[in-house]
Amino acid sequence: MKILVVDDMPLMRHVLINMLRKLKYNDIVEATNGLQALDLLRGQHFDLVITDLHMPKMDGVNLLDTIRKDKDLAELPVLMVTCEDNADTVKQVIAAKVSGFIVKPFNMNVLSSQLGRFFFRDE
Repeated sequence: MKILVVDDMPLMRHVLINMLRKLKYNDIVEATNGLQALDLLRGQHFDLVITDLHMPKMDGVNLLDTIRKDKDLAELPVLMVTCEDNADTVKQVIAAKVSGFIVKPFNMNVLSSQLGRFFFRDE
């Protein structure tokens, strides 16, 4: 399983990647914003995108919207990580067809539960 982690905060990427590795997901690529993520998505195959909502250059909603409009990427699961609790923003993300949400702060159990919706693991 190849996962793209997109977040402008290096510490958040580090924490998320460490959690993923502890959960035995080791094929992980990082991007610092949505534009960099799109370049990676168009050049490599990924099984999942985990993206922050608020980022410079291209935020998570615009990234998600662009993914859903791209015929080659439209079915790619996208997990949104956010501390956002504004109902309008949450509705906007749902309308953009997000695959799942993780609300910050979160722990490894929450991440594992969300990943279990996308990947069946026989361990």
